[in-house]
Amino acid sequence: MEMAFTVLLLLQLISSLFLAPIFVFAQTDGKVAVGASLSATAGNNSSWLSPSGDFAFGFQKLENNDLFLLSIWFAKIPDRTIVWYANGDRPAPKGSIVNLTANSGLVLTSPQGEQLWKSDQTVAGVVAHGVMNDTGNFVLEDDKSENLWETFKNPTDTMLPGQIIERGGKLFSRQSETNYARGRFELDFQEDGNLVFSAKKPFYSTATTTGTVPGSEGKQLVFNDSGNFYILRVNGGRFTFTADERPARDYYLRSTLNFDGVLAQYFLPKSPFVGNASWKPLWSEPDNICQKVNSGTGVCGTNSICTLNADQRPTCECPRGYSLLDPNDPYGSCNPDFRQGCEDLYDVQVLANTDWLTPGYELLKDSTADKCNKSCFQDCLCDVAIYSNETCWKKKLPLSYGREDSSFNAKTFIKFRKDNSTPPCPSSYNGAA
Repeated sequence: MEMAFTVLLLLQLISSLFLAPIFVFAQTDGKVAVGASLSATAGNNSSWLSPSGDFAFGFQKLENNDLFLLSIWFAKIPDRTIVWYANGDRPAPKGSIVNLTANSGLVLTSPQGEQLWKSDQTVAGVVAHGVMNDTGNFVLEDDKSENLWETFKNPTDTMLPGQIIERGGKLFSRQSETNYARGRFELDFQEDGNLVFSAKKPFYSTATTTGTVPGSEGKQLVFNDSGNFYILRVNGGRFTFTADERPARDYYLRSTLNFDGVLAQYFLPKSPFVGNASWKPLWSEPDNICQKVNSGTGVCGTNSICTLNADQRPTCECPRGYSLLDPNDPYGSCNPDFRQGCEDLYDVQVLANTDWLTPGYELLKDSTADKCNKSCFQDCLCDVAIYSNETCWKKKLPLSYGREDSSFNAKTFIKFRKDNSTPPCPSSYNGAA
């Protein structure tokens, strides 16, 4: 009996020795020493955690390939939502390493030793350590704990509570939900205090510039710990996006410029946390992006139709007889599945309250819906006809800024081939304007 007790005590002692380092790591203060490194390896979950474990800095493996993204994410959420990332246009190959150095800060290198990215400290100084904070901000500090560089001042597509963007700061969308290369949309807090959303051309602004009231121009874009997202004016006033508070102590919060151009604030309760819980939108801007973007190809690609979901996010759909140019890009351009020509036998799909804002080449006045349909059907150049208020606009491919909206009060006639025996449209057609 005494021998068994001794063996049991010895096993407990050995077990505690093996577990001790893990316990100490879990109690980290978030500090990272110069010389520390992380490796991009499949199945490698190494990361630098914040003190609470809410955030992690490290590598995330991208879908369907052997590339990794150096990033910061919500560590306690199953989908590990990314809130900051480096070098999205050129993800790191397997085996890449990020080092924390004294003179160059964070340095990302490929397995061959090529430098892929580094943090450029805007303040001269030597890095003493890094800190992964519970705010989600990774900071490089000198030996006096002064900030030399931080992710909050070098944002990508997301803001977190406690983060402030000064004039001249920007957010950039990614290309898609899973492609972190720079996308088409940009949020720009301009030097004049105006917050502008752009896709080649501006399509939404807060108009927070100097007006009739002195000091009314924007000074900072603020996301505070109470969950308020607003523009702080020079005179102390606010341009507020929402007054519905969700304090950061009770909720995980983020404000993200999505790949489709919609800026939205999301929340998720911290406790009790349900394993399959998902982010819920609190607000979004603009209110209908399908109607706002009139530059480039629009939210959707050419010949595609933009519709708005209940969460104010857009969906793109090809008309009947058309297919996506890139099947992996549901927001891309649509190609006709037929050769165009007068000798072909067409049918017509009728769509309600749908339009493409591409200028028409012929306007028929005092028309009827039937006359509009017939005129396009018999016209070799016509691919789409839009009928509204006794007028008929005839249009041809490619079509841009497609959208569906009940306020249009229009009827749309779009041609498609009855049979598919004719060879498909040549691959040289790329749907570009």
